[in-house]
Amino acid sequence: MANTPQSKKRARHNEARFAINKARRSRIRTYLRRVEEAIASGDQDAAAAALKAAQPELMRGVTKGVFHKNTASRKMSRLSSRVKALA
Repeated sequence: MANTPQSKKRARHNEARFAINKARRSRIRTYLRRVEEAIASGDQDAAAAALKAAQPELMRGVTKGVFHKNTASRKMSRLSSRVKALA
């Protein structure tokens, strides 16, 4: 357990950041799930639209420190190649 006032403050701060990051991560996963569902349905137009909506969210996650840049790039690359393959 935190003992010093500073460590107590850090614990509170960490809890708040955890909640924010958890919400961000959940939001990004929702966008990615929409792309996956569109790919599974075989609708290329819907999949392309979902991918276009997911990309800025994923990159925002990178700037906010939720995901690593290479992880986001890898996810985008793999999803876009799958969307492209639907044609």
